[in-house]
Order: sequence, then structure tokens, then C-alpha cells
Amino acid sequence: MRKGEQTRVAILDAALDLAGRDGLEGLTIGLLAERMQMSKSGVFAHFGSREDLQVEVIREYHRRFELEVFYPSLSEARGLPRLRAMVWRWMEKRIQEVTTGCIYISGAVEYDDRGASPVREQLVQSVQAWRSALLRAITQARDEGHLRSDADPGMMLFELYSYTLGLHHDARFLRLPDAVQLTRDVLERLFVSYQSERR
Repeated sequence: MRKGEQTRVAILDAALDLAGRDGLEGLTIGLLAERMQMSKSGVFAHFGSREDLQVEVIREYHRRFELEVFYPSLSEARGLPRLRAMVWRWMEKRIQEVTTGCIYISGAVEYDDRGASPVREQLVQSVQAWRSALLRAITQARDEGHLRSDADPGMMLFELYSYTLGLHHDARFLRLPDAVQLTRDVLERLFVSYQSERR
């Protein structure tokens, strides 16, 4: 990469760290410039505005999320093996983010009651992309006969999402020591409850 590209990547790395810790609204050009030991104008040269920076942070978080969670799972067989891989990798990322913070979750809290904006729209688009991927994997698992024929993909998606959000809440906010194991147990029970007898 050229020097300018390297600097931009380094700024995004620092911005992701700050946004995970302080939320997207806590991400400021001044704070980022201080972290990078750059001038504010130097940061502005790479990101035209604070809003542009926030949008790019969400995009970069989503890109890394796909690289760590989604794409590796595609190597698993279509159906339940792939769905399980997606969910377990997702959960491992949630466990990591107990200490670093999750931009999707903190962003949802920050922007849930706000009007339309590029930041909110990018957040929604990124979260919906992951939800759509999960829903597709659930539907494929049912169509492959790995899940019960009467399984409702939308319901299973809701349950999976609720449990992983619960993990983040209980482990990060309440700091409950058994949150991770409880989530592992309840997710395994969920998979068993949906599995087809002929699998």
C-alpha cells in the first residue's frame, strides 16, 4: 500500500478501537487525531467529515465481521453444519467483544430512536445483511432436511439473535461469570429442539 493508504488503514484501526470503547457518537476527529498524533486537518484529509468517518468505521467493522465469521463458515457443508459454524463463530466474536465492545450493539442503542442519517442507514444495512445471511442458512438447513420441516426460519433467527444479544448484555454489562457457558448451553439446546429426527 502507498503511504496515504497505510495512514488511512491505521486511522480506521484506531477509530474502530475508539468506537468499540466509546460508541460511534464518542468518536471525534479531535480524539482520533490525538490518538494518531496527527493534526485534525490530517485526519480530515482522509475522511471528509465526522459522519463520513463513522460510516467508514461501520463498513470496516462489517468487512472484518464477514472475514472472521461469515466467509470461513462457507467452507462447511450446506445446511446445519454451515449454520452451526456461522453461529459459533458469531458467538466467539461476541465473547471477544465483551472486552472491546460491539459497534453493532452500541450503534443500535445510539441510533435506534434517531431519524434517517447515513450513519444509521449504514448500521441498519450491515446488520440486515448478517440477519439475511443467517436466515438463508436456516432456510437451507430446513430444506436439506437437517431441521424439522415445520421449523419457522424467522422464529429461529429471532431466538438466535436474542441469545447472542443476551450474552453481550450479561457478560459485558452485568459481568456475570457464567454468561458464556449459559449461552453455549442454551444455543445447543436450541439446535437440538429444531433438528429433524431423520437427520
